[in-house]
Amino acid sequence: MAGKKQFDVDIALDAAMVQFWRAGYADTSLDDLSRTTGLNRSSIYSSFGDKDSLYLRCLDRYAARYGSRYDQALARASEEPLRAVRAFFEITLERIADPDVPDGCLIAQTAMAAPVLGPAIAARANEALGLQQARLRTALNAAQLTEDDADDFAVHMTAVNQSLAVMSRTGASQKQLRTVVDISLSALSRALHARSRPHGNRPLSS
Repeated sequence: MAGKKQFDVDIALDAAMVQFWRAGYADTSLDDLSRTTGLNRSSIYSSFGDKDSLYLRCLDRYAARYGSRYDQALARASEEPLRAVRAFFEITLERIADPDVPDGCLIAQTAMAAPVLGPAIAARANEALGLQQARLRTALNAAQLTEDDADDFAVHMTAVNQSLAVMSRTGASQKQLRTVVDISLSALSRALHARSRPHGNRPLSS
């Protein structure tokens, strides 16, 4: 049929996403994108717009894919908070161990490169990090942590989750990454136990 796209948009976006993820925005050329997607430059422009527009599509696709998995992992936080948060981190650890995808995290890479990226891309990365922090805060509130403690742990665990991705790119082993997670979960366990005891609404530092 005339005017009908002769390629699968989702497959092309996945290929572009992996290319950006592996090489980064700056080191990915239009020729790279053409090679990985199988589309010529004209088709890329007509279907996705310029390089920035395509990158934003890929960033949104990445955030939605892993965000839904994080949401599912945290769904039982009110009943089993430690198990839920561990499952949250398992999403990241499993992605890092997956040989079919690059190491690291596309959002973390984007955030680190924000000073040399366009403002729309930097803003989208910050938005994605904010959403991750918000989902953790919601889960920890459901686990009956105080609002302040939930905020603090959400900030901490967002930072830990991103650091796992960065560490994986420098060759950290799964054992090292899991040690980082275990220490964070140990701190959360102490906070939850303190909360369940009499006067458990005291600050964590007391």
